[in-house]
Amino acid sequence: MILPSALHSQGLPAPVVRLMDAAAATRIKTVNILASSSIGRMRNATTLSQPAWPSTTTETLALHPGSRSCCHSLLRYQRGPVSNSKKRLLFFVQCSTKPGIDSDNATSKNPAIGLDSNSTSQRPATSHPNQVLTSTCSRGLVFDLGSRNSWDSAEIGSPIIKRYIGDDEERWYMWYHGRPDGNNTCDSIGVAVSSNGIHWARGAAHARSSADVGLVMTCSRNWWAFDTESVRPSELVLMSSPMYSSVYWLYYTGFSSEEVDFSGLAKIPLQNPERVDRENHVSGKIFKSLPGLACSQDGRHWARIEGEHHSGALLDVGSRGEWDSLFIAAPQVVVHSSDDLRMYYHSFDVEKGQFGVGIARSRDGIRWVKLGKIMEGGSNGSFDELGVMNVCVVRHQKDGRYLMAYEGVGGDNGRSIGLAVSPDGLKNWKRLQEEPVLEPSEEDGWDNRAVGSPYLVQMEGNADEWRLYYRGIGQQGRMGIGMAVSQGTEITRLRRWAGFHL
Repeated sequence: MILPSALHSQGLPAPVVRLMDAAAATRIKTVNILASSSIGRMRNATTLSQPAWPSTTTETLALHPGSRSCCHSLLRYQRGPVSNSKKRLLFFVQCSTKPGIDSDNATSKNPAIGLDSNSTSQRPATSHPNQVLTSTCSRGLVFDLGSRNSWDSAEIGSPIIKRYIGDDEERWYMWYHGRPDGNNTCDSIGVAVSSNGIHWARGAAHARSSADVGLVMTCSRNWWAFDTESVRPSELVLMSSPMYSSVYWLYYTGFSSEEVDFSGLAKIPLQNPERVDRENHVSGKIFKSLPGLACSQDGRHWARIEGEHHSGALLDVGSRGEWDSLFIAAPQVVVHSSDDLRMYYHSFDVEKGQFGVGIARSRDGIRWVKLGKIMEGGSNGSFDELGVMNVCVVRHQKDGRYLMAYEGVGGDNGRSIGLAVSPDGLKNWKRLQEEPVLEPSEEDGWDNRAVGSPYLVQMEGNADEWRLYYRGIGQQGRMGIGMAVSQGTEITRLRRWAGFHL
């Protein structure tokens, strides 16, 4: 919930945005969130998931740069009628300075968000640890569907995994999408926490405070927005500065009610977003998707940042005849340097009849320039014959190369996970091997239908140990999130977690 803004009590030349925080004591956290002289607009707070907020405490998020920068505010009012008691004003600041950006996409030491030694985020009162099975048929499964009537009881996927190391502990966070049972329900985004990345605490409803877990972001209520039907997380970047606290930037895929025209492509097994039911592997209408951005101080309460597209999206689809003219999905962002961010996304190339991966670059994380396609489908008969999608790109801590884990689509619509490598992350992407590094499990496995949406985590202290989190689909279309671990120094040698100590 965002309340009327006011100037900083010390007279600093910047407006203040106040975010309601039911768990934290009243305090001011100053962050340097902006990264260029031209910034996107912050959309109104009604687009956030809104639980029943207590009215006793507030947490203030001050958005301003250093005293030497030249800033001015951009005022945006809530659209539509509101009562006087709930009138909201949003102020945002445009700055000429750039913040520091955490270039480590997997592990951060002592981040300013959520790692307070007094925090109770590992012991959420409304959450229960996810029960992990260790039988042969459930090998690799670390996160199952939510309980009955929960917000994620019918479907889960799109895992984003972050590991933060404190002075005397480590904490893991997972943002993922979920959907409840019932018709006409949209995908929403939630967060779960863990002390080891294996056993997770989750919430069945809205996360009500900065220490809670559960549902944290739902579809937009604005009819003109690009994300009115579903939202799915794609990547989370921690923006930080030596002088200020840190802010989460969430890049996500938003789906609107606009259907994509696939006339003439009936033989191509396209799904966007994928829908799972009890009869078919995947089903559902094909909706247009575009990339979006939201920011948060605690990873639970999010405010959307409008991009330059009229719908609020960061990028538009390509022109007719271009490879990405149908949709843009899964915008995974990697920080190469403080003023060089790369976005990897997938679309469907109608001319070639394949999913492909493209790249865009940005200096500020908000305005993006497309550079073109960098990966496409493999040879005839290969596991990725119909293309690559849902990629995760990370920079190897040891040799500086860029690794890409991707979901390969086979000619029979089968889904497996492959790996590719590039010296600079921009071009010259080459597959590490022609075979997948992770395939669907045996006949009785929980993920025996498909594996995809990979997310790589390189473990701190051992540059040769990796974890691969992924979405699995099993019998009757049941979804879960699994984990595989690298063997020795070869990332191509992965085995599903089986309940032993890592």
